[in-house]
Amino acid sequence: MTHIQSILIAIVEGLTEFLPVSSTGHMIIAQKILMVPSTDFVKDFTVNIQFGAILSVVVLYWGRFFQTWDFYWKLLIAVSPALVIGFLFHEKIDSLLENVNVVATMLVIGGVLMLFVDKWFNHPAENQSMDWKQSLKIGFYQCIAMIPGVSRSMATIVGGMTTKLTRKNAAEFSFFLAVPTMAAASGYKLLKMIKDPQGASMLHDNLVTLLIGNVVAFLVAMVAIKFFITFLTKYGFKAFGYYRIIVGLAIIILSLLGYDLSIL
Repeated sequence: MTHIQSILIAIVEGLTEFLPVSSTGHMIIAQKILMVPSTDFVKDFTVNIQFGAILSVVVLYWGRFFQTWDFYWKLLIAVSPALVIGFLFHEKIDSLLENVNVVATMLVIGGVLMLFVDKWFNHPAENQSMDWKQSLKIGFYQCIAMIPGVSRSMATIVGGMTTKLTRKNAAEFSFFLAVPTMAAASGYKLLKMIKDPQGASMLHDNLVTLLIGNVVAFLVAMVAIKFFITFLTKYGFKAFGYYRIIVGLAIIILSLLGYDLSIL
């Protein structure tokens, strides 16, 4: 992977990590378009640069992270299902990361659902305080996003709205939840690389590439978060739903026409 390719993939990550369009799905598509070979480092790279993106949440919401212990307790409850399922099924999840058809299908299905999300769930309660049951429910919704193309952001925001949070509050909790979730995923991948002699050597050889990716993802995500909160509060999910459907159908049509998307 060249530095230019790493920058472009990191831009895609920063733009899409907190939008309900699937950052993983878009990075897989970008990787194929840029003809980046699916090596072990590339797979780890697409996970590890998410750490750069989540740092933008910590910077933008710095004051919100110094709340009561109840805040951290709810985050711990919400992240627990993903930690357990991710640990048990990480090999199966990794195998799906190479399947563009899975991404396309889930983009379309998720897009169709998003056309109706506001009608179904945009009925917030007057009291916006969360209890542990709501946190756990959002945590289980997050697990759906382990399927590439679903979108962690979409799953957790919709999960929050089903518990009668406003779109804005559900989105912000989704951002907060991304911090321990993606930190755990990135840390686990990084630890595996360091403990494996071959992986440690690969990390050493590509350290600059990884650092560039994280910095770019961080800067782009800062802008994307501010845009998303404003747009979501004003207009809801429909635009993102149409976008997902168009992208997903385009990939499916290309596949049906005989294009080998595995070597795009």
